[in-house]
Amino acid sequence: MALLAGTTHRRIASAVLIATATLTGILSAQATTETSTAPSEAFAEALNAYDQAWEAADLAFTKTTFTEGASTGYGQYRPRENATFSDGEALFIYAEPVGYGFQENGSEYAYELTASYKLLNLSGQVLAKEDNFAVFSGNGRSKKREIAASLNFRFSGLPAGEYRLETDFTDTVGGGRSGFVLPFTISAAD
Repeated sequence: MALLAGTTHRRIASAVLIATATLTGILSAQATTETSTAPSEAFAEALNAYDQAWEAADLAFTKTTFTEGASTGYGQYRPRENATFSDGEALFIYAEPVGYGFQENGSEYAYELTASYKLLNLSGQVLAKEDNFAVFSGNGRSKKREIAASLNFRFSGLPAGEYRLETDFTDTVGGGRSGFVLPFTISAAD
């Protein structure tokens, strides 16, 4: 009787597994079936034109600014009201690069930007510099065109005065280079 009960339990378990596998297959097929509405022809044409304009463009920036604290994502920042800092205070910068290249790897697109900087006084003397101190890279099935380049710096020992922070980006995929300059002031110690 114990042998018969074990066989019955195995048959029930097999039937449950078969039913589960069949149901999973049906649900999987439903999940991959397209039920969404395609964008309008005008919208699809606009996306195509945007893609062509992006590919024809050089690396550039649509936004560069000092911020209150670090950015938390694309468009997620609070602009700083002024560019006056105290010695040793952190300088947070937000930048939105555009026109960088993509490398197609099978079904994914990859990008990579590196950042370098120079700190200069008003006479042009380089006070600090570092090449390739930050890397912004990623990949995905779609071309990611919304990168939030969030940078932060902390310079100590600077006398009160006017300075320039030159930041240079290199597109390691597309080969382009671009940068921006943000002037700032170090205030006198109280």
